[in-house]
Amino acid sequence: MKYGIIGTGAIGGYYGAKLAHGGQEVHFLLHRDYEYVKQNGLQVDSCDGSFHLDNVNVYQHSSDMPKCDVVLVGLKSVNNGMLKELLTPLVGADTLVVLIQNGIGVEDDVQKMFPGVQLAAGLAFICSAKTEPGVVNHQCYGSINLANYSCRDEAKMQAVVDEFRAAGIETGLVEYNEARWKKAVWNMPFNGMTVALHTQTDKLLKNPSTRLLIREQMMEVVGAAQHLGVKNLDETFVEKMITMTDEMTPYSPSMRLDYDFHRPMEIYYLYTRPLEIARVAGFPMRKLEMLEAELRFLEAENL
Repeated sequence: MKYGIIGTGAIGGYYGAKLAHGGQEVHFLLHRDYEYVKQNGLQVDSCDGSFHLDNVNVYQHSSDMPKCDVVLVGLKSVNNGMLKELLTPLVGADTLVVLIQNGIGVEDDVQKMFPGVQLAAGLAFICSAKTEPGVVNHQCYGSINLANYSCRDEAKMQAVVDEFRAAGIETGLVEYNEARWKKAVWNMPFNGMTVALHTQTDKLLKNPSTRLLIREQMMEVVGAAQHLGVKNLDETFVEKMITMTDEMTPYSPSMRLDYDFHRPMEIYYLYTRPLEIARVAGFPMRKLEMLEAELRFLEAENL
C-alpha cells in the first residue's frame, strides 16, 4: 500500500522510516528539515539497529503529495487545526487515516472535520525523539497497536497490521476505548509529572513519594475507565506499566520536550478532555485535575 506521513517527527518519522526501510512506498511531509532530508536523507538511530534512507519521497506542501491508501498522522494534537489543509490532498474514497496522537477524544473531533473519512487510532509504545534535522533517535520499545474508530473495512486494518509487522514493527489490533484509556494510564501521570517536577521517568519512580503518587494517578485513570465501562483495565495493568517504566531507558516524554523547547503542550487531549469526560460520568480524577492546573500555569509562564 501507499503510505503518507503527516508530521515527520519522533513518531511519524520512526514508523514511516521503518515502513520505507521495509520496502513500502512512503511519502513524507516535512517542515523545518525539508531541505536537509531532501539532500541528506533520513537517519534512524535505533536500539534495534540503526539505518539510513538515502532516497526519501519528501514534500514541503501536502498539495504536492499523491493520494494514499493509508495516512499516518504524527502531528502534535495542538496542531490539529491544520489538518483540514494538510490531510485533504492525500485522502481518497478508501483512504484510512491513522491518528498516532496522544489523549482522549482526538478521533471524535477529527471525524467532525472529515465526516466521511475512515479513522483509526494508533497507540504507540515507544521512546523516541527528534531533536536535530533528519535524525530520529529511537531509544527503546517501538510497538504500536491499531484501534478501529470508523474504518469500514476490517480487512484493510489487518492488511496495515501485516505490513507493519513485515517492516519489523510489533503491531496488534485492539478495541478502541480500551486502547485509548490504557495509553492514558501511562501518559497522564508521566507526561505531566516530568514537566511539573522538571525530571525524567526514572527519577519519578526511584523516589518513594513520587512513585506512590504516580501509582495513585494511574489508579485514578483506571477508576475513571472502569466507571465508563472500559474492559480489561485494572490494577494489574498499572503494575505492568510501572514495571515497564522501571526497565525503560531514562526518558523525557513528548510533553517534557515541548516544555523544554517552549512549545505549546498537549494539555487539552491529554488532560482537559479525559478529566471532563470522567467528571461528567461521576468519577472526578482529583490528583490529575491538580496536575492539569499546574501544567496550565507552567505553560502560561513558559510561552
